[in-house]
Amino acid sequence: MKILEKLENNERLDYEDALKLYDLDFFDLSFYANKRREEKHGKKTYFNINRHINPTNICKDVCQFCAYSASRKNPSPYTMSHEEILNVVDNSSKNGIKEVHIVSAHNPDTGLQWYLDVFKKIKNNFPNIHIKALTAAEIHFLATEYNLSYEDIINKMLEHGVDSMPGGGAEIFDEKVRKRICGGKVTSQQWLEIHKLWHKSGKKSNATMLFGHIESREHRVDHILRLRELQDETGGFNAFIPLVFQTKNNYLKVKEPITGQEILKTYAIARILLDNIPNIKAYWATSTVKLALIAQEFGANDLDGTIEKESIQSAAGAQSAHGVQVQQFVDLIKNSGFTPVERDSIYNELKVW
Repeated sequence: MKILEKLENNERLDYEDALKLYDLDFFDLSFYANKRREEKHGKKTYFNINRHINPTNICKDVCQFCAYSASRKNPSPYTMSHEEILNVVDNSSKNGIKEVHIVSAHNPDTGLQWYLDVFKKIKNNFPNIHIKALTAAEIHFLATEYNLSYEDIINKMLEHGVDSMPGGGAEIFDEKVRKRICGGKVTSQQWLEIHKLWHKSGKKSNATMLFGHIESREHRVDHILRLRELQDETGGFNAFIPLVFQTKNNYLKVKEPITGQEILKTYAIARILLDNIPNIKAYWATSTVKLALIAQEFGANDLDGTIEKESIQSAAGAQSAHGVQVQQFVDLIKNSGFTPVERDSIYNELKVW
C-alpha cells in the first residue's frame, strides 16, 4: 500500500494521504505514530504543575457546544474578584505550581483593564509563575469590544506580564461547522492571524481542535493541516491539543460520545501529520486519564498537568474538577511504561522522575 511506503520513508503527507490514515489497521497507525513520538521524545512523557483559573462564566457569545457559560444550561453566573484570583494563586504557589492558565468567558462587564490589572498583580506578586492567558477568541472579543487591533491587545498583554497563549477557541476551522457550533465567535482565519501575530512578537502558543461533535474526519484533517501550514511559517506552536468534545449540558445534542478508538486514531494522525509541532498533548481533562495514558502509545508525549481545579470541561461532564495529585500523575505515567518529566510552560525540562 502506497500510504505505508510513505510512512516508512517519513514522507510529508497531504490531505488525501491523511484521510487514508483513518482506514489503516489500528495497530499499524499506532506503530507509526509511536515511531514519530520516539524519534522526537523517546519514552519521555511531559507534564507540568499548573493551576487553571476560570475567572468568569458570563459570556456575550452563545456557543452551541458550551456547557460552561452562564445560560439556561448553567444558570449560576459568577465573576471572581482580583482578590479571589490572587488568593488562589497564592495558595497554589505553596503547592509548587509553575503556571497559571487563565481562560474564561467573553464577559462585557469585566473589561480589558480588569484582565490586564490582574495579570500585572500576579506577575508583581509571583514573578516566577508563568502566565498563560487569553485565547485567540478572547483577544478577538476584546479587540472588537474596545475597537482595538489585535496587535494593540497583544502588546498590552505583553506589557502586563502574559508569557504565552493557550490554544483555545480554535474549535474546528471549517466555517460551515463553525457557524453551527459557535457562530459569532472568532473566525478560523482570525484565530490563525492572532496566533501568527503572537508568534511574531517572539512568544509561543498552543493550538487546539475540538472534535467528537458534528465534524467529520475531513474537517479534522483540514484543521490539522492548516495548523501545519502556519507552523511552517512561524514555528511558534509548542503543542497541539486535540480536545475531546464533552456531551453533557449543551445545545448540540450529540447523543453518542466519540469512541475511544476514534480518539486514539485522531491523536496518532495528528502526530504523523504535524511533523513541525514538537508536542502532542493528550489533555486528560477531556479524554479521561486512562485514555490519555493509552494515547502515549499513539503519538502523545504530554498529558498537560495537575490542574488543581477546572471549571470549563467539568461543566460538560468531564471528571476534571479537582485535578490530579503530582505523585499520582507520576505513578500513572511510570506504570504505563513511560518516563515522567516535569516541564515548564515552554518545555524546558525541570525534573525527570
